[in-house]
Amino acid sequence: MESTEKLTDTNAILAYLYETFPLCFIAEGEAKPLKIGLFQDLAERLADDSKVSKTQLRIAIRRYTNSWRYLKALKEGAQRVDLDGNPCGALEAEHVEHAQKALKESQDKARARRQEANKAAGKDEQKPRDAAKRKPRAKAEFAKKAIGKKPAAKKVEAPAVNLVPAELSQLSSGQKVNVKLGATPVPGVISDITKEDIQVQLNTGLTVKVKAEHILL
Repeated sequence: MESTEKLTDTNAILAYLYETFPLCFIAEGEAKPLKIGLFQDLAERLADDSKVSKTQLRIAIRRYTNSWRYLKALKEGAQRVDLDGNPCGALEAEHVEHAQKALKESQDKARARRQEANKAAGKDEQKPRDAAKRKPRAKAEFAKKAIGKKPAAKKVEAPAVNLVPAELSQLSSGQKVNVKLGATPVPGVISDITKEDIQVQLNTGLTVKVKAEHILL
């Protein structure tokens, strides 16, 4: 049964674009520069598709084209592509320069945020040390409290769960699965299975239709 519920999660929309136009939108690895005016082509191609709106498409494409992976792909000699992966001309020098500048600014901002976070963490760690210096404890009192004190239980980390792509024969309605939508798998329950597609009700409330290889077990 075809779902008419619109995709509103940006990761879900990107996953839909990766699946629908795999020669244009690249899910992993080096991206390809997009044709100028590609959004209009995309809007026309998906005009009868009730899953996505133009507004959500703009947001998804903006995230895609602002990613470091995409900006790194805008380099001298690279060819732009249309929705079907056909070359649409080489990048102009000013576009390459703009992409390199945007990439550097984004990386600099990310580096500054990490430094601020590390600095703040360092201050938080320093406060207990300073407090200890202001209020030293007598060695005898400390030793007295330490006697009979049980050692802290060692934290046992949960074993890492390695999810692998499922095969259609492994899936059934009502089964709990994970759907690969971007970098982080999203948990959900299979609500319907057709010959080629699996419909999954995500825990977020969103319903998506994907291929078996996008289901992780």
